[in-house]
Amino acid sequence: MSQFQNNLKTALLVALLTGLTLAIGSFFGSGGLYMALIFAAVMNLASFFFSDKIAIAMMRATEVGPEHELYGIVQQLAQRGGLPMPRVYVSPHLAPNAFATGRGPSHASVCATQGLLQMLNRDEIAGVMAHELAHVKHRDILIISVATTIAAAISVLGHMAMFGGTRDDEGHSHPLAGLLLLLLGPLAAGLIQAAISRSREFNADKEGAEMLGNPMPLATALEKIHLQAARIPMDVNPAFNSLFIAEPLGVGGRAMRSFANLFQTHPPLEARLTNLIGRPTTGQFRRAA
Repeated sequence: MSQFQNNLKTALLVALLTGLTLAIGSFFGSGGLYMALIFAAVMNLASFFFSDKIAIAMMRATEVGPEHELYGIVQQLAQRGGLPMPRVYVSPHLAPNAFATGRGPSHASVCATQGLLQMLNRDEIAGVMAHELAHVKHRDILIISVATTIAAAISVLGHMAMFGGTRDDEGHSHPLAGLLLLLLGPLAAGLIQAAISRSREFNADKEGAEMLGNPMPLATALEKIHLQAARIPMDVNPAFNSLFIAEPLGVGGRAMRSFANLFQTHPPLEARLTNLIGRPTTGQFRRAA
């Protein structure tokens, strides 16, 4: 998918989220429309200015400087990609993962977990960091933050509709509408939010591979990360799943896993590898049972 097509798809999905917010607000009458817009705007402003600080604090990450190997890797990639040098952090989590955050290339941060640095070789770490810098270059983190906050607003409005009642401008009550909004509003928002995130992962994989000059280090890194994800799950707020290079939460049970796949913010590993190297496996690792 081209960058233009990806951006167009994202714009349409964000528009769907906004429309869903307004539709839910309309069940409260004309005042509900204004309430929905104001609530979403406040949350978006908060995410614009504070999402990076929240993510770094959540991961208990520490900033590192030029003396750290990760800093040197990121510096080389940023120069190659024509990007300003981001702030570089390391999280003590043992689960292998990484993320980028910030509102744009001039205000960006990248973070890798200690588990990822211990598990991958230097080339694979570079592949992961190239992927994260691609997100920075495309301003994906800002877009995902907007989608996340709109989805959160929908969830809150759904609860208000259920427990506070829904009445239009003429005072008519909608008892079943409240229940439907509580159940279907967040469900639809979650599906749209996941679609936005998945659509951007493919582009970040391709851009990262081009930045590095070789897709194989990122491909092997993704396989290693996915193999370890079920063994060392990362217990974080699901609202932040889209930040990471791989889904941080493991889901037990085949039925639960199939249902959870609907809300996954990342494409399946096989699809990502096919996008990167033209086949669903690198052939270098035994697949998890």
